[in-house]
Order: sequence, then C-alpha cells, then structure tokens
Amino acid sequence: MTNTQQQDSVRISEAAHKNHEELFPNHKSTLKVTDPELIEVFDNFAFDEVIAQSKLDTKTRVVLILASIIGSQAVSEYRVMVGAALNVGVTPIEIKEILYQSVPYVGMAKAFDFVHATNEVMSSRGIQLPLEGQSTTNPETRYDKGLAVQKAIFGETIDQMYERSPKDQLHIQRFLSANCFGDYYTRNGVDIKVRELITLSILIALGGVESQIKGHIQGNLNVGNGKDILLDLITQLLPWVGYPRTLNALQCLNEVVNKPNS
Repeated sequence: MTNTQQQDSVRISEAAHKNHEELFPNHKSTLKVTDPELIEVFDNFAFDEVIAQSKLDTKTRVVLILASIIGSQAVSEYRVMVGAALNVGVTPIEIKEILYQSVPYVGMAKAFDFVHATNEVMSSRGIQLPLEGQSTTNPETRYDKGLAVQKAIFGETIDQMYERSPKDQLHIQRFLSANCFGDYYTRNGVDIKVRELITLSILIALGGVESQIKGHIQGNLNVGNGKDILLDLITQLLPWVGYPRTLNALQCLNEVVNKPNS
C-alpha cells in the first residue's frame, strides 16, 4: 500500500469528524499523513466513542480538558486547545481563570509557560491584554473571604484542619485560606461549581495526589456537582490523561460517594 493509499484508508467516523471540526474547523492534520493508524484510533475514540458517553455541553467539556492539559504539563497541546476553546465560545476571561486556578495546584514554576502560551494565542487572535481584572479581595480581606469560601465548600472540615494542625504548621492552613482560596477561589469569571470541576480536572491529571482528589470530589458534591457529573468529567479526561490516572480518579470517586453520610 502506498502512503497516499494509506492516508485515504483512514476511517474517521462521521461523529468523530463532526466533533473534531467543531473544535478545529478546517484543520489539516500532519499526523494524519505521518501516523494515520494512530489518528484513526485516537480520533474515533476521543471524538466519537468517549463524547457519546457525555451529557456535558461542548464548552464545559473543553474547559475541563484544558484544565487537565495544564495538569499534564502538555504546553504544545495546550496552545492548540486554547484555540479550540475560543472556537467553541470559551471566553478569554474564562481561559485566564482556568489558568489562574491552576497556579496554587501545580505551582507557578509549572504554570509559567502556560501563561506565556495563553498570551501568545490570545494576541494572535487580536485579543487585547491585559483582560479586565477579576479579583474581589485585597490584602486586608483575602484571609476572611478565603476562609468563608473554604467553609462554604468543605464545611466543618476546615475547622478540624485548623484544630488538628501542629502549631509550627498552622501557617500552611492560613496560606490555604488566604492564598489558595482568598486569592483565587474568590475571583469572578467562573462560578464556584465550575472552579471545583476545574480544580478536580487539574488534580486528576497531576497524579499522585489522591487525598486531594478525594477532598475535591467531596467539595464538588457539596457545591452541587453530583456523581453523574463527576463520572462524566473523569470519562471525558480519559483520552487526554490516560488510564492509570483515570482509574485512580474512579477509585477515589467510588470511595467518596460510597462512604457513610456522603
């Protein structure tokens, strides 16, 4: 079989083609030329079979995939997916909020390249930077507002964390309240239910953070993201994060929802 015949024999399903075109209209895949068998398998799986299991709208699904790509540290794919996100109606502010939400979870060393990638894609699209500010706190209010958000999501667990913390580690609990929640969770741009989904997507992609995954599964349940939504999230991330992280996340979900009083 010649190369041309092999390329022509790639069998992308009608649904996979439609869903791919929605994100990447008129995209000419170089990998379809060099790796036709891989593209056939991946596109039919990720853009047809997996999506067929979802009740999430396209925009939400792309938001969660974009968040997971940051957690996976796949900056090249992130650039492509930022463009796709803009194509399906994710706003520049929403994209920035996904990115900013990742900072306390992946660390600035890992987020730094994604900030530059985001700015480059947005500038190429004619989007004026900086965007409108979304912060709602200041140095005087960040701790109290962050603590309030923590308690709104996790309830009495936060008081227990403070009570159980050794005195020489109490500053970490204060940092969590003031920085992770006060500086980031209190921002406008996306609501708290979406932020918790974004956070969970990042954590699943990171791997090795199962205790935090369980905590944020519970947090998602507490803010109204039910098991069906979380299972949908895990399913949609599968092609992008792989089976080991997917199966770990699924185990965490089952442990949390099956525990007493969940």
